[in-house]
Amino acid sequence: MSALRRLVLALPVVPALLGLTLADSVVAQPAGPLTIVVPSTPGGAPDIMARLMAEGLRSRLNQTVIVENKPGAGGIVGAMAVKTAAANGNTVLLTHAAVVTITPLTYRAAKYDMARDFEAVAVVAETPMLFVAHPGTGFKTLAEALAQARSRPDALLLASPLRGTIPHLSGELLGISSGTRWHQVPMSSSGQAVQAVVNGDAQVSVDGIPPLLPLVKAGRVTALAVTANRVLPGLEDLPLAKDTVPGLTLTGWFMMFAPRGTPQARVNALNEAVNAAIRAPEFIQKLQAAAIYPVGGSTADARAFLVREQQLWARAVQQAGLKPE
Repeated sequence: MSALRRLVLALPVVPALLGLTLADSVVAQPAGPLTIVVPSTPGGAPDIMARLMAEGLRSRLNQTVIVENKPGAGGIVGAMAVKTAAANGNTVLLTHAAVVTITPLTYRAAKYDMARDFEAVAVVAETPMLFVAHPGTGFKTLAEALAQARSRPDALLLASPLRGTIPHLSGELLGISSGTRWHQVPMSSSGQAVQAVVNGDAQVSVDGIPPLLPLVKAGRVTALAVTANRVLPGLEDLPLAKDTVPGLTLTGWFMMFAPRGTPQARVNALNEAVNAAIRAPEFIQKLQAAAIYPVGGSTADARAFLVREQQLWARAVQQAGLKPE
């Protein structure tokens, strides 16, 4: 009998103690590189997040990690590529909230449902939305803006970037949650929405933190509220929207998914590696500079998060009257 054969026969008790089988350990570390598919162009937030994750996963998985950009059709091309990939644990999708929750409801070509067609690996990170006002409105707080909106339904302009985006639908959810009616004006870009409120063409605007925070610090717009569920490092001076409108916690976020049928041992291994990577101080520091904050948690946490977010944004899509195109 060979030495290798004798060693293998001597090992069964060890995996049993660990709650794993030998097959599980092999599946958790498949051969070949890990490909992280990003359904957007290089240089954008999802791409930057994927490349940071690739750095963090290489050493923790002891595996080559490749980032592959597959832009097109609002994220559909990349999502479909991973949906139909081999479920061997070597292809994952790292994407942002809109591709997961909004695109399947607003594009007929999006033949996927993330809860049905994918394995949720982990919620990687999130970034809250920020509501701001033109200083000339006199609004100092979100409560003051809401009082004006109640007294003048549909009269106040709320600018946001692009119809069907997380910021646009955050405006819709503000109206739903507070019982107010705004004249929503989705612009063609984030820059146009920001400029509209800076110029006073719109009374209020909503977007992610990065394009707005420099204007807040310069006094060109007034910060009304940030939609985080807690006070975040670097944003301590910003009031929380949930303190004025209970339950109004809205974030853009990044999640990792594997194709449906990927062995659970491999999904768990990926989850553990993601959690370890996002706890690294250098990772946290890089994200916080862009007002992005690590989340993490178990695969069960990721599945529960996905269901909640799908329900939340489906309600906003319905409120906005968006139909599949």
